[in-house]
Amino acid sequence: MNTQDHDAAIRQALPEAAVLTAAPAPVEVAWAAQALREQYGLVGRLSLLTGERDSNFRLDLPDGTRCMLKVSHPDEDAVVADFQTQALLHIAQVDPGLPVQRMALTVDATPSVLLPDDQDRPRVVRLFSYLEGLPMPQAERSAAQRRDVAGTLARLDRALSRLWHPAGEKELPWDIQRADRVRALLAYVPDAGRQALAHRALDRFESLAKPVLPALRRQPIHNDFNVFNLLVDPAAPERVSGILDFGDMVEAPVVDDLAVAASYQFDEQGDALATIAEFAAAYHAVSPLQDIEMSLLLEMIRARLAMVVAISGWRAARHPENAAYLLRNNAISWARLQAIDAYTRAQAHDAIATACRAVRPAAEETNAVI
Repeated sequence: MNTQDHDAAIRQALPEAAVLTAAPAPVEVAWAAQALREQYGLVGRLSLLTGERDSNFRLDLPDGTRCMLKVSHPDEDAVVADFQTQALLHIAQVDPGLPVQRMALTVDATPSVLLPDDQDRPRVVRLFSYLEGLPMPQAERSAAQRRDVAGTLARLDRALSRLWHPAGEKELPWDIQRADRVRALLAYVPDAGRQALAHRALDRFESLAKPVLPALRRQPIHNDFNVFNLLVDPAAPERVSGILDFGDMVEAPVVDDLAVAASYQFDEQGDALATIAEFAAAYHAVSPLQDIEMSLLLEMIRARLAMVVAISGWRAARHPENAAYLLRNNAISWARLQAIDAYTRAQAHDAIATACRAVRPAAEETNAVI
């Protein structure tokens, strides 16, 4: 199969991945400054920030206040951006102590506005508060930090549990519910052993997890609670001080959110299952897990890691100029996938259930008002 035919097969198997192949669509600083002035009545210094799909700018106002201006990619449906907007507004109401960005209103008192860019493409424009903190990858890692990540995620999931939005049911590429769709992307993995490792993870997902997904608790989830989307307090790096990037939100089994986060937190060089169980127990202490969720957690972690290596490898092959960024989680994801390859579902369930029984769920003691 030639490259063109292979890409066509991938588009058929994973149509929602089209957004990942869209060309960048940056906006000029002058355009952003005009939008800021006309829509928010603000003037300040704009500095371009990194972003995978959106155009992001840091805004420094004369009084020292910092904000972030976000201009969505033109290929992103406005309803998807609104899902993220409504989630942040909802969190501010039900658990204002969660360290998420706050929305600034336009001069017309709306949390976002749809504007045509220089090529007359519609762009969703929003202004957020700027979260200060140390990016977690730059901080010292510790068991206390892992526990705080798990507990913070549990609070976030509780806060989102009563949110509904029509965009939640849209098919997105980073959705573990559809992990088996990334099989075609494994053709871009050159190593046969690694291919087989990822295929085993997807086989287990298809046989053990996918048939029971309809029976699991579902709700909107963050879906990308990885270390690159978390900030910590520089003076207390064990404490999460900021949660970033709600751009992959989806309605899904709540255990998927825990699986995504755990994929970035367990010790691939030590007792991987023990650290997964400890992480799950810290989540359980704030938002109790059901037994079936404990039973499926490892399969969902394996599926997530298979997605990471498949999607990142495919995208890096298509965009070699951006390969370093796209493959930043690749090596450790392969190591983690290998570290948990031999565990059985029964072993995982026993370890996780035992760890959860050792903690006393205290969901009612959280500051969230659910």
